[in-house]
Amino acid sequence: MAVEIDFSGKVVAVTGGARGVGAGIVARFLAAGAEVEICGRSAPEELPVMDGRKPVFSQVDVRDPEQVAAWVAAITSRLGRLDVVVNNAGGAPYADFATASPRFHEKISAINFLAAAYVSQAAYEALTASRGSIINISSISARRPSPGTAVYGAAKAAVESLTGSLAVEWAPDVRVNAVSCG
Repeated sequence: MAVEIDFSGKVVAVTGGARGVGAGIVARFLAAGAEVEICGRSAPEELPVMDGRKPVFSQVDVRDPEQVAAWVAAITSRLGRLDVVVNNAGGAPYADFATASPRFHEKISAINFLAAAYVSQAAYEALTASRGSIINISSISARRPSPGTAVYGAAKAAVESLTGSLAVEWAPDVRVNAVSCG
């Protein structure tokens, strides 16, 4: 039996929603009737499409808290609400920990952890008003050894810790959960 969820009239923001797991998430929210906003550092060649509907794309570097705050403010100003945030942006190429530069580790930490913190904080007021939800995309690398992507695994472990802390701190107004893909 298929479960159908109606998100008509709801606004969903997905970071990194143009491809991969993010595009799949976007497609499902579009199919459920949501207005979907996505962001990324550069415009994608194609946007995810579901039933002829596409998300709205904004060029945003989620590692920059000022750009994130402006993106969330633009969404709520234009659409009047924000109901769900999916912190999906992230990833990491393979890199030997001993020889990778500190700058590389900093960038991996920023995209996989700090971005989720910045977006969550920027969206807090709007999500409180709608009694909304944050979904943080984690990874099995948060809970098992991750050779070649050690900082990525550590950042995803930090996302899971942030998720638990915010779930308690912001309850019952905002639900905060993590999904571990893989």
